[in-house]
Amino acid sequence: MEDISSAKQKILLLLLGGIALGYSFSPGRQWRVIKGISREWKKINKEKLRKEIRNLYRSKLIKKQDNANGSITITLTEKGKLKALTYNFDKIKIDNTNWDGKWRLIVFDIPEKLKSGRNALRAKIKELGFYELQKSVWVYPYECRNEIDFVVEFFNMRKYVRFAIIDSIDNELHLKQIFKL
Repeated sequence: MEDISSAKQKILLLLLGGIALGYSFSPGRQWRVIKGISREWKKINKEKLRKEIRNLYRSKLIKKQDNANGSITITLTEKGKLKALTYNFDKIKIDNTNWDGKWRLIVFDIPEKLKSGRNALRAKIKELGFYELQKSVWVYPYECRNEIDFVVEFFNMRKYVRFAIIDSIDNELHLKQIFKL
């Protein structure tokens, strides 16, 4: 992947934050997205911003549309979304402060021809703190639907991965010990 300045990364992530806001259904998550966007926006040098937007436009990571009212709309292209997702992927974390008493299960059956994608998905799920109940069945106690959807989409594995929320599981005491609940 080509090197890209931190200002360009920030712009792409801010635009991706706008997309994330559109997909956030809970007010709490929307507020976190808005706070993150606002915090990063204040750190950007405005002259550098104009220069980097021109460069992003030339590299086809964003597209610009002039509106009838004189304003300009800037959106991510598919190439820009992919680049922004890549930056965001490395920083993804799950909020694990409040357990609601439910368990999140991820089950997948990924064909052998996609073995490298399967291994990368498994490694990322493990890195996020999931516990492997058995081969390709993982459990986690905290709300993580958006994060898992992001990871699954990142690896383009949607049709092979199932996500479930369950109220109880027969080895709950053991899992509570593992997750220190």
